[in-house]
Amino acid sequence: MPTLLIADDHPLFRAALRQAAMEAVADAEIHEAGSLEAVLAALDADPGIDLVLLDLHMPGNHGLAGLAAVRAQHPGVAVVVVSANDDPRVVRRALDHGAAGYLPKSAGLDELRDAIRAVLACEQWLPSSLRAAVSRTQSDSGDADLAARLASLSPQQFRVLTLVAQGLLNKQIADRLEVQERTVKAHLSAIFERLGVRNRTQAGVVLRELELVDPARQMAS
Repeated sequence: MPTLLIADDHPLFRAALRQAAMEAVADAEIHEAGSLEAVLAALDADPGIDLVLLDLHMPGNHGLAGLAAVRAQHPGVAVVVVSANDDPRVVRRALDHGAAGYLPKSAGLDELRDAIRAVLACEQWLPSSLRAAVSRTQSDSGDADLAARLASLSPQQFRVLTLVAQGLLNKQIADRLEVQERTVKAHLSAIFERLGVRNRTQAGVVLRELELVDPARQMAS
């Protein structure tokens, strides 16, 4: 029985995804989360989750950083990115950072079902409307390098990196992760080496390279 986690902060869209998941896989166990923090907590609590449907712009997630976090901390979990952004360059970046599929929020129920079934069958999925454009879009060499460097971090190192990017000091990070401060310093040394950076500021910049503008906010402004 596959287990799915629907990660989106809009209840109506979560309901649509839940309906599609139930129709795609009749015996699926379905969980929901409304923030990136809740997603990571759910994955920590249930290592049996097979698939995450991840909104790119839910609270705590700013673009591809959430995808990178899930892939770093739970590499065995498939992730389908869900977004109102259908720019082929963004789709290509998501795939390069480990997404198993990309689902525009404009997709109908049939496409939602197809995406879930395909990814649970270990296939990559894109909507037919985007396949040609994405296939013509070349991967950015910098993105591929960044994805490889982030993938080299351990789950705990990625957690430390995320907190560094938020501006937390070593003692605050130690308190948050319930470890000793010297452990945080050891993680930082490893992070700097693996990312090829010299300090905390540069490490935070690496993670912020994954940020994307939310199309909904662009429209609102």
